[in-house]
Amino acid sequence: MINYKPIINTINYNGYQIGVLRLDLIHPEISGNKWFKLKYNLAQAKKVNKSTIITFGGAFSNHIAATAVACKLEGLKSIGIIRGEESSAANPTLSLAKQNGMELLFVSRDEYSQKNDGGYMQRLRYMYPEAYIIPEGGDNLLGEKGCEEILTQETNLYTYIFCAHGTGTTYRGISKSLQAHQELNVVNVLNFEAIANEPQTSILNNYHFGGYAKHKPELLEFKTWFEENFHIELDYVYTAKLFFAAFDLMKQEKSDKQKSILLIHCGGLQGNKSYEERYNLKPKRQVNDAQG
Repeated sequence: MINYKPIINTINYNGYQIGVLRLDLIHPEISGNKWFKLKYNLAQAKKVNKSTIITFGGAFSNHIAATAVACKLEGLKSIGIIRGEESSAANPTLSLAKQNGMELLFVSRDEYSQKNDGGYMQRLRYMYPEAYIIPEGGDNLLGEKGCEEILTQETNLYTYIFCAHGTGTTYRGISKSLQAHQELNVVNVLNFEAIANEPQTSILNNYHFGGYAKHKPELLEFKTWFEENFHIELDYVYTAKLFFAAFDLMKQEKSDKQKSILLIHCGGLQGNKSYEERYNLKPKRQVNDAQG
């Protein structure tokens, strides 16, 4: 469905040579790392003759939106089990999912917390025998397998690689395809202490700005500054924090300027409008995107 050809923009800051791997450009709606996490899951669903995908997410989930679009393109039905109230169905993220044929099932936070419970999963399989179930965020071994393909021959020249941490699926996949000279720096966007168990990998836990889908004024100021200077739009939840962390380290000159840096833009831009509505933000929305 998607022929992945990596696009890397080159920018310079404080004497550093920086590459930006534009996963946000691989598809207008199945953006960034979401495609890699869905790729082998959808293939497996077809292999075992399942006609429907069930998956999980919050009311502003990039994964939900991407799954709906991917299923439509692959000729599969989709059901999203959504944490929250049905009143959120009109937000831009869930509207996109509905427009692409996803059936939305709203559940309480208590029921949603059972999404990994064996009994709950068994009931879902009984109720929907035609369905293949993908965990929240595509967080399974097939999701990791897809993320192993994010790094390619074109990325081998970079030494310091930065990516964001949500479920952890993406960075675990990337860690399996690192070259011997490469180091993976993982920026945790969640407010908990994550520990890296993979070689050549370290996790930065102090750039979450209060936790998942939260921000502070300095993050918003950085996002605006970056977009005005480098003409690449960031999302609020993942890439703004990722780029802030990388630039903060460069500003402190904690990386070797003789070694190049790669920042992985994991997409998620469709969620910006929902985020801005949620927090009543009025940002400048004029980014003449540099795609070359």
